[in-house]
Amino acid sequence: MSATRVPSYPRRANTSAAARSSRSRVSAAVTPAIRPTTELNGRSFDCVKTAPAPLRRPASAKGKADVTSTGQKPQTSRMWNIRGVHRDWFVDAALAAAVIAFTVPTTLIGYSFSIWGGAPDGLEIATGVITAAAMLVRRRTPWPAIVASAACACVTGQVVPMILAVFSMTAEHRVRRWQYVALALTVVYFAVDYRNPHTDHSIYLNLVRALTLIYLPAVVGTWVYAYRRLIRDLRVGVREREEIAASEERRKIAREMHDTVTHAVTAMVLNAGMARDATEPGEIRELTAAIEDKGVQALGELRQLLTVLRREDGDLAEGTEAIARLVGEAQASGLKVDLHLDAPPGALPRQVSHACYRLVQEGLNNVRKHAPDSLVHVTCEVSGDQVAVSVVDTPDRADPGGKTVRAAPSLGGGYGLAGIRERVSLAQGRFFSGPTPEGGFVLGARLPLRFPHG
Repeated sequence: MSATRVPSYPRRANTSAAARSSRSRVSAAVTPAIRPTTELNGRSFDCVKTAPAPLRRPASAKGKADVTSTGQKPQTSRMWNIRGVHRDWFVDAALAAAVIAFTVPTTLIGYSFSIWGGAPDGLEIATGVITAAAMLVRRRTPWPAIVASAACACVTGQVVPMILAVFSMTAEHRVRRWQYVALALTVVYFAVDYRNPHTDHSIYLNLVRALTLIYLPAVVGTWVYAYRRLIRDLRVGVREREEIAASEERRKIAREMHDTVTHAVTAMVLNAGMARDATEPGEIRELTAAIEDKGVQALGELRQLLTVLRREDGDLAEGTEAIARLVGEAQASGLKVDLHLDAPPGALPRQVSHACYRLVQEGLNNVRKHAPDSLVHVTCEVSGDQVAVSVVDTPDRADPGGKTVRAAPSLGGGYGLAGIRERVSLAQGRFFSGPTPEGGFVLGARLPLRFPHG
């Protein structure tokens, strides 16, 4: 397919006062509309062209790096992970050092004992070192620390590593039968404590100490595990809600951009086509002036949209009071439109009024693109506790030889009706669209004046 070549013409410097006024008018509209894009916290409108991408990590409100639509992780998230890993290794190393401190010195000073009598010092030291090494892998699996600490208690008489191991078992892992493991360690503790030459040999006191010093750390460990899991679930829930909110914000931006830009560009393209077919200089000037006015108006609406998004409060100002202006612009572009407007300004909720305005705007856009020679009836009236708004086009059979209006090319991707349907749904209204028996098309909705509760 060959590309269409656009002819170029020599440009002459236009220094007239009217030209300077026109350029300054356009520049005044363009500059404020472009500037807010740099003040939206670095957000780009490229994300509205594609489906919303889930965020990797929510951005903090305290100045942390934002997550862009490309899905790149912020530097602060990576540093947090590194600090978390270093902290875990520090805790594990501290526990391993504590095991060494409780086993090796007692062997060297002759304070250790075993449940079967004397044990070689080398065996006691080796058992303590192995138990300390098992503490380094306690987050991956609890069983090396459990077995090694039980053996260490039997060989050296030191029960502190066993207390640390049973706590780590329930705090770091979800062991389904931890009660039986704790019972086995209780038996080991009781046997070691009973054979300890430095304590009394009361069976009752030994049993109380064994049950307390084994089951209490195990129960506390289950609480710690449940608390950590609750925090993880809460963080996941917060991330999911923030991702959903970000996706909704992208859809909102895409919808507003579509409704604002597509309407203006469609009218400009239609006027440009009419200007190309015009032969009278006065008509050409009138059409080009209309194109300029529409461009300035579109830039103003875009500036208003960006200002609202930057401020993040309030809704857009356009409502039913601007429907008459839409109809007037459509009539000026050559469409045959009549209007029945019976909605007093301020009588409708802001969301309902804005939905009516966008529906009429989308309906007139569709007429420009698909049926520019049709008769169009725009209705917006309050009836009881509802407002009915519709745009209906019918073929103009009464004037088949009249002036033909050039159809504007389709600039959207089919998202207009979906956006209107979503607006009506958010306002608790009922949306309808489809062909009419006369061969035209109807786009309309009924919206409540008061939102139902519950």
